Amino acid sequence: MSHSIIAAAFESRLLAWAKVRATPLKVVVENETYTPTDGVTYLRAFTLPAITDSNTLSGDHRLYTGVFQINIVTSSGKYRTEASGIVDELAALFPLNLRIPRGGLVALVMTPVAPGPGIPDGNTFTVSASFQYRADTN
Repeated sequence: MSHSIIAAAFESRLLAWAKVRATPLKVVVENETYTPTDGVTYLRAFTLPAITDSNTLSGDHRLYTGVFQINIVTSSGKYRTEASGIVDELAALFPLNLRIPRGGLVALVMTPVAPGPGIPDGNTFTVSASFQYRADTN
């Protein structure tokens, strides 16, 4: 349940930013149906939750960790300049140690946003940008 709250915290920040960009971007979240238009850049966002832990002998603490990943899907044949620029924007949007409160939790960005390798797939080229997160409860 708490990983869902964390995902919603990061997704809401991403959605709000994507709407107000000079060139707005479509953000597709987990389990959302979307048919992309050829040549249009869009984002796919999802969480990769890790095992929930507890750091107290009494068991009253919960530690939620994982990775928030945003795939930047662009047209193939454009090298990676557009995607790299968006990765830089995402790094500014989710700076290290950012705290986002939501639903009784505080989601914390634990690592800087980092790009993954570019993945060509037919007419598209995808670059991922991700960071690790955590949230603690008692």
